[in-house]
Amino acid sequence: MAEFSEKSLNFLQRYINNPSPTGFEAQGQKIWLDYIKPYIDTYEVDAYGSVYGIINPGMDYKVVIEAHADEISWFVNYISEEGFIYLVRNGGSDHQIAPSKRVNIHTDKGIVKAVFGWPAIHTRRDSSKEQIPTTKNIFLDCGCTSKKEVEELGIHVGCVVTYEDEFMILNNRYFVGRALDNRVGGFMIAEVARKIKENNIQLPYSLYVVNSVQEEIGLRGAQMIAERIQPDVAIVTDVTHDTFTPMIDKIVNGEVKSGKGPSMTVGPAVHNKLLKLIQDTAKKHEIAFQREAASRSTGTDTDAFAYSNQGVPSALISLPLRYMHTTVEMAHKDDVAGVIDLIYYALQNIEGGHDFRYFS
Repeated sequence: MAEFSEKSLNFLQRYINNPSPTGFEAQGQKIWLDYIKPYIDTYEVDAYGSVYGIINPGMDYKVVIEAHADEISWFVNYISEEGFIYLVRNGGSDHQIAPSKRVNIHTDKGIVKAVFGWPAIHTRRDSSKEQIPTTKNIFLDCGCTSKKEVEELGIHVGCVVTYEDEFMILNNRYFVGRALDNRVGGFMIAEVARKIKENNIQLPYSLYVVNSVQEEIGLRGAQMIAERIQPDVAIVTDVTHDTFTPMIDKIVNGEVKSGKGPSMTVGPAVHNKLLKLIQDTAKKHEIAFQREAASRSTGTDTDAFAYSNQGVPSALISLPLRYMHTTVEMAHKDDVAGVIDLIYYALQNIEGGHDFRYFS
């Protein structure tokens, strides 16, 4: 079973517990940057909050390793005269898990606590049509009795809402929490930077360790940062679905299982020569890995990098995740360690000026 240092785990816990909703990632980005500063030479922050640390700045050849920093959340959209609050999604928030959840409403006056209310089963039992949660009927109750009272707390349309749930380790085997998608990715690339520094690895190119914003609403941060850096190669890490839990169709979703290693995607945006380099690295270092296929896009920041700047050879290394976009996302510690090791060793197999063209 993989083990992590106390320092690394403390960073992971603090980073996961800090809310970083899409468009409001700044505080989480500061936590991430503070952790990686000892392992990089310099850093940059773009206008929307994507952050990247650079190792060996100024080299002609530029390689990116990337994750995204934002988490799904909600926006206040309407406040009823009775003081109930209705919402719209910020990213792919699942309305079906909302009832009875505790939340934090972020206001200029600070955090306001609230809950997703839901009628008791007694009041629904004899209904001719069972009501199910939808984006039209779920609501927040912050203990107020009027719209005026709600507004006096600092709550208004546009306030962002996040779940309270925090990080834990389950059975000494799984990291659990909200927003492992994809702040665990930020953790993994930070650990790669740490290993490069502590093991005095000399890379023959500039390495950009990138934590992008606004992935959950369309890869927006990666689109901006790809144009800014203009890399020659990009290795992206994100999460993918563990399809071995109940109710998931493996014929449709493929076979990926937690504890069996990182998953590598084949698809149009994934550069086959870079993918082979990573797979050969895994075999050489006996790192278990799995495979999956993307019929069109990967749905990750890989697509943003691949199709930027007239084409950037890109690959995706995914972490198997249970219960994505819930408050109890679960990732196996061995898989987290596997992603870190795989990126760490793959970077050492990329040469300065590495030509990934299929032919010339």
